[in-house]
Amino acid sequence: MFVTGIKCVACAMSLTMSEKSLPSPRSLLSVTAFSMFFLAVSSFFLYSANYPYIPSASLKPVPDGGDDLLDSVVTSPPGEKEGLLEPRGNLDSNENMYAPLVYTQKQHCDPSNAFLRMYMYDLPPKFHFELLDWKPEHNETWPDVSDPNRVPHHPGGLNIQHSVEYWLTLDLLSSNFKGAIRPCTVIRVVNSSEADFIFVPFFASLSYNRHNKVQGRQKFSLNEKLQRDLVEFLLSRPEWKKSGGKDHIFVQHHPNSMLYGRRKLGSASFVLADFGRYEAKMANIEKDVIAPYKHVVRSISSERSAPFERRPTLVYFQGAIYRKDGGSIRQDLYYLLKDEKDVHFAFGSVQRSGIHQAGRGMGSSKFCLNIAGDTPSSNRLFDAIVSHCVPVIISDEIELPYEDVLDYSEFCIFVWASDAVKPGFLLNLLRGIERDEWTKMWRRLKEVAHHFEYQYPSQPGDAVDMIWKVFARKRSGLKMTRRERTYRTPELLMKDDLISNLENYTVTNELVCGPPIALMYNKPTLSLPKILFLAEG
Repeated sequence: MFVTGIKCVACAMSLTMSEKSLPSPRSLLSVTAFSMFFLAVSSFFLYSANYPYIPSASLKPVPDGGDDLLDSVVTSPPGEKEGLLEPRGNLDSNENMYAPLVYTQKQHCDPSNAFLRMYMYDLPPKFHFELLDWKPEHNETWPDVSDPNRVPHHPGGLNIQHSVEYWLTLDLLSSNFKGAIRPCTVIRVVNSSEADFIFVPFFASLSYNRHNKVQGRQKFSLNEKLQRDLVEFLLSRPEWKKSGGKDHIFVQHHPNSMLYGRRKLGSASFVLADFGRYEAKMANIEKDVIAPYKHVVRSISSERSAPFERRPTLVYFQGAIYRKDGGSIRQDLYYLLKDEKDVHFAFGSVQRSGIHQAGRGMGSSKFCLNIAGDTPSSNRLFDAIVSHCVPVIISDEIELPYEDVLDYSEFCIFVWASDAVKPGFLLNLLRGIERDEWTKMWRRLKEVAHHFEYQYPSQPGDAVDMIWKVFARKRSGLKMTRRERTYRTPELLMKDDLISNLENYTVTNELVCGPPIALMYNKPTLSLPKILFLAEG
């Protein structure tokens, strides 16, 4: 059936075809109404097509605030000799660089295939494992990590969410043991002249969490003392002077870590949670790397992950509600959502029982809110990912880990903060996502969850491996371009609904009446003409 013509008239008006050769006033009115409708719809689609779906990087200066001796001899790692690593993996091969998006089998590492060569300073233990209460024997610099059961344990608790430094250091130490089953992304070398990057093994986040208070009559805290000693050491090193520090890597995942040292060492590459408390010239996506938090809830296996029908809660959020800076949106959403019957929006506890409760809640919910707090990012996003609860990201300034290779829009919902607080929008959006669309995102979550797992020994495609691969791409000169995010906006939602509603009309020779378009979406502010459709066949 072919549609040979469409004419529009105002609601409540009947249509009579004129047999006269000259256009009647009614025909002119029809043409005018059609023209107005065509102009309005065309303008709407042009506006939607140009809507800024991709936010600018979070590079605004943010004031600091609260949230949620070194001249040792550099020794050779066990089993490594100089000049051992001439060939290396092909860093220019996209096939190799993007391979971790699929699980690979455990394999022994051939050092000649390593993507990265990393030199690591042999800093005294007070900068790293002594912060974990490890006691060296016989003037050792490093613990024996050849046996995972003997590796010093991280203290855990909430401190573990910023433990990136711990996992990366362990992986570098293990890279020199023959027969180690680990990815071949990075290998530790003896000579700094052979290295692509120089790793500084200072457990900055742990130092802040455990030793940031000034004791007694001390002038400054142990945390600041360690930073001062580290700065003095590094600025005197030939490795630093050679590059101005541009090839050095620091892990400072806690937003308040390295407050003293960061300004003096700002030319180096930082491994961060986000850019929320850094000036643009100090931290940016060109030189630095965003790493995931270590999740605190227990991971759910693919086999035990509840499907759509077994997740009775539509929306889940549990945590601190009253936050400063950009986190005030949590309070706004709390008052909008707290009384909805299929929404769990409550204060959370950092105690073990609270973490256990959060894990169970996420595992039985379809959508989990990740809302900006004192900083753009939070551990909550990664708890949701390993719980296979589709994250709803409401944080305009957030930067995400490995976003140049992962398309987060495949398993997350992005909503602008200004849209999220519009009454009714967020719930209407989420309730409108049907089972098939949700299941597609849920399946993708199960596929990508291992990219956010920290473990020792590291395995292909896990968080440690993915972080090293970001540095490998930087070393090979690949431009770090973030994948496009699709933001769910009222305009985009209305456009989809408009197409869906038009498809539901039956093309006949009869007058097809429907509600005014503006009323279809319960949007009284939408300035489209209230029209009917007439199809002739």
